[in-house]
Amino acid sequence: MININNYQDTVKTLDYSTLPATYWKTHQFIEKATENYTNWNAYNSNEGIKKLMDAYFVKLDEFLQKHSQPPHKVGDKVTVVKVGKSNIVLTPEQEKQFINNQTKKQQKPQTTIQDNAEDELDFSFVERIPEEIKFIKRFLSLNGKRKTKEDLLRFINALHRAIVEKKIRKASPYAKQIEYIQEKLVLRFNEMTKPQTIEINEKTRYDFKNLVLQERVMPSVMLIKRYIALNGRYGVKDKAQLLLNAMEKAAKLKKITKSDKYNKLLDQMHANLSIYIRSKTQKILSIPQTELNGLNGVLGCGCEMNGIDEEQAEVSCLENDTTPVKPSLPNGIMSSMDFSKVQFKTLGFVGKYRKLIGDPSKGFSVMVYGKPKMGKSFLCIDFAGYLARNHGKVLYIAREEGLDFTLQEKLNSKDVAHPNLYVTGSIPDDLTPYEFIFFDSVNKLGLSSTDLEALKRNNPGKSFIYIFQTTKEGNFRGANEFQHDVDVVIQVPEKGLAVQNGRFNQGGEMRIFEE
Repeated sequence: MININNYQDTVKTLDYSTLPATYWKTHQFIEKATENYTNWNAYNSNEGIKKLMDAYFVKLDEFLQKHSQPPHKVGDKVTVVKVGKSNIVLTPEQEKQFINNQTKKQQKPQTTIQDNAEDELDFSFVERIPEEIKFIKRFLSLNGKRKTKEDLLRFINALHRAIVEKKIRKASPYAKQIEYIQEKLVLRFNEMTKPQTIEINEKTRYDFKNLVLQERVMPSVMLIKRYIALNGRYGVKDKAQLLLNAMEKAAKLKKITKSDKYNKLLDQMHANLSIYIRSKTQKILSIPQTELNGLNGVLGCGCEMNGIDEEQAEVSCLENDTTPVKPSLPNGIMSSMDFSKVQFKTLGFVGKYRKLIGDPSKGFSVMVYGKPKMGKSFLCIDFAGYLARNHGKVLYIAREEGLDFTLQEKLNSKDVAHPNLYVTGSIPDDLTPYEFIFFDSVNKLGLSSTDLEALKRNNPGKSFIYIFQTTKEGNFRGANEFQHDVDVVIQVPEKGLAVQNGRFNQGGEMRIFEE
């Protein structure tokens, strides 16, 4: 099967004059796009070009196999032509048909989107794709997909907001295309009574695709986007290594040079990725806040990109107002008189957990530790049930025991099972659906203090409850930083007793097995 690894060898001796004209056009496109097979970055980074080349590889492979031994009768006059290393035998009728097909295609070439992708080779590198191009790209993505009125309404609202905020102006070179998109979307929205498959006519797709292909994001910016997408994610060392390899390859091929305006940021990225990959304790990639601010400035977008790809990030930027709120005074300075009057919203804890912990605010963190068989896990399961019943969605990550009979028994014995309480054996990529997340245990999950800090920073407003194993002496297992970085520390020093020290309530106690 022909692919990017063997294509050069396959076509080395191929005589394209014996093939259909479209094959020759595509071959020319590949030669130019890959700089004579030395750089396949366009294939690896652009989904449209990848699909085009893959489709061509399949067709060329089928053609060569089909014509290697064409059927003919003994005694027929035949013509033998050389295609690559194979001799193709054509009967007079086949030869005539072949020549006719070539003539028709040369006289009237097909105008398809893929042909346009082949021809459109002159593009420029930009730091950011214009807002209008993002909407054009998004409009093209609707073709052939089944959409609801709500889907179209979100698109229309995002487009209107961009116009109102003057991200798209009347003087834009793409004003006609945006007006066309707006009219088509509104018309379809008004007509729709049920979900429909969206069809965009061939000419419009051809013209719009032509515009989309005229600009490419700078290689350095593409790498920065990939880097930010890994921030705060658990267990992505393989992806971090791939990104590091891509950075080094881009530098080797001189796609990125020392003169690149983001060279210093790339150096910081390289150093941070290298440290993360080599570390035996760090499970989560953590980008320092100052570095992250600089990287987001490059993208010109305040959107969080954790766990999402570039396309999703563009849609997120289009649909959400991400303008940061500025403090009322320079540097966020506030008068002590004003600060003393600020009303901080708490969660409203009641009953035994208010007596134990106090009334924390949103986004609190707790450390729980104690010797085995003392009731530590029962306490945390019960606490998870309390939070699920009264305060929102809870995720309990049971790495210590896993999703087995023991966990089920604890859920049933404490009668805490609830629609808002979810359990899992590992850390998911996306924590956004949950307000409270339990880690049982931090040690089994292999998380460092740096990992916990990254989790909290990249999930603002989430509350984290960390459960720790203990040493023989009864101390929590791990560095002192764990204890310093949380709001509440709960120890289970003896069977059935929980003792708490923290910022919301000093010296609270609770009997774990009492109702």
